Amino acid sequence: MFRAPASPSLDDADGRPRRSPLAWAVRYAGRLAGRVGLAMLGLVLLYGWVVNPPTTLTILTEGTRIDRRWTPADDIAPVMLRAVVAAEDANFCQHWGFDMTEIRRVIARGETRGASTLSQQTAKNVFLWQGRSWVRKALETVYTPLIEAVWTKRRILEVYLNVAEFGPGVFGVHAAAAHHFRTTPDRLSPAQAAALAAVLPAPKSRAARPGSSRARAIADGAETIRRDGRAACFER
Repeated sequence: MFRAPASPSLDDADGRPRRSPLAWAVRYAGRLAGRVGLAMLGLVLLYGWVVNPPTTLTILTEGTRIDRRWTPADDIAPVMLRAVVAAEDANFCQHWGFDMTEIRRVIARGETRGASTLSQQTAKNVFLWQGRSWVRKALETVYTPLIEAVWTKRRILEVYLNVAEFGPGVFGVHAAAAHHFRTTPDRLSPAQAAALAAVLPAPKSRAARPGSSRARAIADGAETIRRDGRAACFER
């Protein structure tokens, strides 16, 4: 008697249904994303509570001899912390990593830059690389809420001030204070702190000049956020 050939089995050897290539790819991507997420969280926890970031990709690729010494926030003049907030992210204490008010303002003006918070800059400087790309920006949007959730605002500022570039090959506030003013971070005056904060948007091209109009505006801003309470989240 003629019998039709058996159709291919849709089950694996253990009796479970075989997954389509698409289903397998989705499952694999999910597992990979989970592992990457755990690795990112692990780094955030490590640098938040166990050790200080030993270096960054930006520092490693600078290619010059760098005088960099870690300085705890307690050994940095409080006015330096206020100055960098006044210069880069005046609403630092009021957002969770993304300043939505500033983002909406930038979009309304048709601009492409200018809404990056100190938390975002810290995420980029510590964990990622410089330059503009969608991949880096996507990773930054993951790291930013992680550090906001795990680190204190004071810790974010402490890390930022120790990895930020204040001039060609000058990384961290210790090197910056010594290079520009021959002093230490704890002895920075309001005018000096404002001058250092003024170079941050373009450290390779700007000079730290205490008498510049930008530095004076930052000094005024630092005093303003001290008076109105916008420095409360990171001051002791």
